[in-house]
Amino acid sequence: MKRWLTALLALVLALALTGCGGKDSGGGSKGGANVNSGGSANVGSGDGDVYAEDGWAEGRIGDTMHTYWFNYTVNSAYTCGEFAGRAAAEDCKLLVVEITVKNTITSSVEMYDTDFQAQWGGSGEEDYRLPITTDPETYEELDPISGDQLPGTYSLGVNQERTGLLVYEVPAGERDFSISYLEAFEEGDEGDTFFVYFTPEER
Repeated sequence: MKRWLTALLALVLALALTGCGGKDSGGGSKGGANVNSGGSANVGSGDGDVYAEDGWAEGRIGDTMHTYWFNYTVNSAYTCGEFAGRAAAEDCKLLVVEITVKNTITSSVEMYDTDFQAQWGGSGEEDYRLPITTDPETYEELDPISGDQLPGTYSLGVNQERTGLLVYEVPAGERDFSISYLEAFEEGDEGDTFFVYFTPEER
């Protein structure tokens, strides 16, 4: 049921270019008015803690994004034509993102690959993709093709941290990307939106 809610949110929010999630409203709370090393509470510089302010937060590779249920950090990113034996489709490339996620509330958190969308573009040409561990048509969970990938669904225990890869198929001509996440509660309420912007290495 939660995975279906996540898929529905992804469809609804595609036009708004936000991420999606399907978490319980759980027993956590957002961080306070902490300021990262870049000098702003909600804009990171690549080496600090970033908290949402006025509904959004913007980070870079290396920033720790503080969401309601968990923290996440985009550690690195690169593009390639083939990953673990899978070749990109014509006019596409694969975007490989290493991410660390840590549970920060007092109960287990169920995570989904669809929580984190890859986005790109501007001037009315924005688009997004889900990781290749979810079928974009049916939202069926697919098996990872590498042991380094995060699966479509996994659980994080209290204070548990997990690092893995998210792989996306993206247009070959795009250079700059973001990984987005939207706090979405089962009651239908939306929270803050988080973006981590980067230009991946080319391999």
